[in-house]
Amino acid sequence: MIRVKVPATTANIGPGFDSLGIALRLYNIIEVEETNGGLEIHVPVKDQEHIETNERNLVYLAMKRLFDAVDFHPKGLRINLINNIPIARGLGSSAACIAGGLAAANALLNSPLKKEEIIYLAATMDGHTDNILPALVGGLTVGCLLEKEVKYVKIDLPTQLKLLAIIPDFHFSTKKARSLLPKSVPLEDAVFNISRVGLLVASLVTSNFENLSEATKDKIHQPYRKDFIPHWEEITSKLMKIGTKGYFLSGSGPTILAILDGDYKYIENEIVQFLSHFDQSYTVTVFDICHQGLEVLNDERNNGCYR
Repeated sequence: MIRVKVPATTANIGPGFDSLGIALRLYNIIEVEETNGGLEIHVPVKDQEHIETNERNLVYLAMKRLFDAVDFHPKGLRINLINNIPIARGLGSSAACIAGGLAAANALLNSPLKKEEIIYLAATMDGHTDNILPALVGGLTVGCLLEKEVKYVKIDLPTQLKLLAIIPDFHFSTKKARSLLPKSVPLEDAVFNISRVGLLVASLVTSNFENLSEATKDKIHQPYRKDFIPHWEEITSKLMKIGTKGYFLSGSGPTILAILDGDYKYIENEIVQFLSHFDQSYTVTVFDICHQGLEVLNDERNNGCYR
């Protein structure tokens, strides 16, 4: 049996639409093995309403994508999904399925594809690199999908940085979130984002965290999505008052993330108490950054390309 551990991710980080992502220390486990026939997919009871257990399952589709690429046809497959990443909350659950499925299939076949080939297959399946790259390689990633390859840089963030997640108790699909976006944006909004994304990456690399309150601002996607996030204005205002360095919508939402550089427990307690006054239910968690990305846990044949 092959066991793969794949992290949650947060995409965009404010202005870095479809290009920036960070891996979080929250993991799904995917277990796969070849059988004598048929397809078995086991999912947690809590997720059975939202996850297909047939050939439309995203982990299976990712595995099949790799099998087709190397012309392999398994007799049968047993897939067991142990899910900790919330579904449709902007924390990269789909990217985890794609990255994990491809890596599991590759390990099952004694790693015929190299890391860069896995990254390209994953990015073409997902359509962009923002969640896929950090899921596979960890840390902060900056990337773009080209016609035949992915260009990217991985950045190891300072160890003291943590991310506070405010996760509302409802689903918000990426398809719906993308439907809210305009087909074009004003030039001044594009310039606004270009300057902020440069400032964001430079500030993280140099540990100039005081810039992050400005560097995480965005005019391309958050203004069009925030009206669908309950109490956005109240929550984000509170986050800045209690000492977070910056905040942003995680991926397409509805999760809100804030960057922390100390006072972790105080800030967590403050926001939990603040949210208790709303009717909406929330889960609040402080995440460490995952620096290593996806891991194949128990396969001695793995060539280490995911570590």
